[in-house]
Amino acid sequence: MSAKTINQDAAQTVSLRQWIRLVGVYCLIPLILFICGGDVCWWQAWSYSLLILAAGIGGRVWAEQRHPGLTAERQNIENIQSAKAWDKVLAPLMAVSIGFPMVIVAGLDHRYNWSPEFPLWLMVIGFILISLGYAYAVWALAENRFFSSVVRIQTDRGHVVCDSGPYQFVRHPGYAGNVVALFGIVLALGSVWTLIPTVVALIITVIRTALEDQTLHEELPGYRDYARRVRYRLIPWIY
Repeated sequence: MSAKTINQDAAQTVSLRQWIRLVGVYCLIPLILFICGGDVCWWQAWSYSLLILAAGIGGRVWAEQRHPGLTAERQNIENIQSAKAWDKVLAPLMAVSIGFPMVIVAGLDHRYNWSPEFPLWLMVIGFILISLGYAYAVWALAENRFFSSVVRIQTDRGHVVCDSGPYQFVRHPGYAGNVVALFGIVLALGSVWTLIPTVVALIITVIRTALEDQTLHEELPGYRDYARRVRYRLIPWIY
């Protein structure tokens, strides 16, 4: 099967309910941030909210335009149930860890002034990291029509290796982008204490990346050759 070919019979149409669910999840993150922070005038929170909504919702719209059915596939309960046993635990853990604990801790930190005040230049660097990280992750989502929410070999969709776009640089660019954004959140929201959920999210990400990479090596045709060309999983020259 050509890398440009997809089983059209397996493609699904995303429903209004699925879009509402997606928008609701991404709107919940800023809402929790403001509730925990207790400050509607917190400009860093507004800036972060705009970034995550643009990446989370706008990125999904772009990906859906490029690969119709991707959003429905990512929310398909049957596909989630067919995931690897270990990923039925790690996938939801990772999805939660890169969003909600960060904003809860950052919000409470802002409310109770746990951290020293960060200089403006440091917060600007944080927002740059968030923007770059989310942009890279969205690029990976839009580039790879097999970007599933769980680890499974999608034989029903003609699964082949994606080696274009950001996949030319690291093998798991979606995860890599989110890791960069996590450290950006620490700086942008001025919270030293968010380093704790950041480290937890990083550990979960590294473990899931290793297990996913092993699965792809063993089960996805062509992945071993791809891994020889693109040596690093998350961080060039490091990991």
